[in-house]
Amino acid sequence: MTSGTAPLVAIVDYDMGNIFSVKHACETVGLIAILTSSPREIELADAVILPGIGAFPDAMNCLERLNLVGPLRDRAFSGKPVIGICLGMQLFMTESDEFGLRPGLGVFSGSVVHFGAPREGERVLKVPHVGWNRVHVSEGTSSASGVDLLGPDNDGESMYFVHSYVVRPDDPAVVVATTRYGDTEFCSVMARENVVGFQFHPERSGPAGLRIYANLARWLRLRRESGAGTPFTGTPAAP
Repeated sequence: MTSGTAPLVAIVDYDMGNIFSVKHACETVGLIAILTSSPREIELADAVILPGIGAFPDAMNCLERLNLVGPLRDRAFSGKPVIGICLGMQLFMTESDEFGLRPGLGVFSGSVVHFGAPREGERVLKVPHVGWNRVHVSEGTSSASGVDLLGPDNDGESMYFVHSYVVRPDDPAVVVATTRYGDTEFCSVMARENVVGFQFHPERSGPAGLRIYANLARWLRLRRESGAGTPFTGTPAAP
């Protein structure tokens, strides 16, 4: 790829995500986006987006069937950008207890757990958590890339969520932003170096969400200009 062409984003197509809306958002901000289940295309792209809607075990089964677990883990530890959206973010974790304990990609150490029964006063809130909710940048995060992708203008903005499970990273420093649903606060953006996850759907979050894709395009262009490629600093967990 020459320096004059737009950055290429590979959107992982594994029958578990709203891939066309993600593709449209990428193209709106000037990125070249392809839908793929090819390990080679995932390896060569400037960035990889792992979307996801549905159940964690089904998603991991699909990735295993397509022989994508190894390529995605290799990509995450290569220093090249990988973005997870909703279930895609949850798949980064060591394990999930959705429908029984199931190993994930093991990119981040920690688990995926059910919301439980969040309350607002005496009222028990509905789960899944569906709709708009505010995202607040956390103090003490160690991830400049995650903060840059979310963007300072999006601190406190409302984003669109659809989920029943949340991530619990072992390292609090990877929590870039949190959101509160009733009396439950959860990680809504997680990152370390080149790997960033969003629990909400930026592509369904209006102008604020589209700013995240614009920030991604800017990040990829800056990385290309600088030749940056800082490897992910986490420790691989067993798949």
